Amino acid sequence: MGSIKTYLNAHRRERRRKFFEKQKKIQNELNHYGWDILHSENFDSSKNNMQHGRISVKEHSIQVARQSVALAELLGIEHSRRDLVRGALLHDYFLYDWHKVDKENPHRLHGFHHPARALKNAEREYELTERQKEIIIKHMWPLTIKPPMCREAWVVTAADKYCSLLETIHLQKGHRRKKKK
Repeated sequence: MGSIKTYLNAHRRERRRKFFEKQKKIQNELNHYGWDILHSENFDSSKNNMQHGRISVKEHSIQVARQSVALAELLGIEHSRRDLVRGALLHDYFLYDWHKVDKENPHRLHGFHHPARALKNAEREYELTERQKEIIIKHMWPLTIKPPMCREAWVVTAADKYCSLLETIHLQKGHRRKKKK
């Protein structure tokens, strides 16, 4: 019995080690391709704007970038790593809290309109490739009528939906809803 337990513990440790190696590799890619974005004043200010549940726009954008890299790798999709990371980080670069409604900014139909606002803001600060623009403007498909036309945009669209679902139902690590007794 001891040998099975020893084997299982060693197996768990190895899986954990591989997981953390993979996470470190993904973080290195985000830093390599998105350093200027991750350390910009406007991107950092998005930590004050809530996205889904208790997750900020900044946290959400980083999670979408991380999940996009992982998904593309898992599925073996050929892609531009630079475009994927930068497009994912900027996909929600709308720079306002869409939950705070006022007369000047009613944020009606936010889901339909924020991709264009994010693209406009991103173009003001960064030199974007056509793929990065495609990722930003079409990540809300099917709300945006035209579907994505490049692999990177499809990957970010899928990762965004996955992260949004987890955030909305509070399954994001560290943000689980406490059970009532």
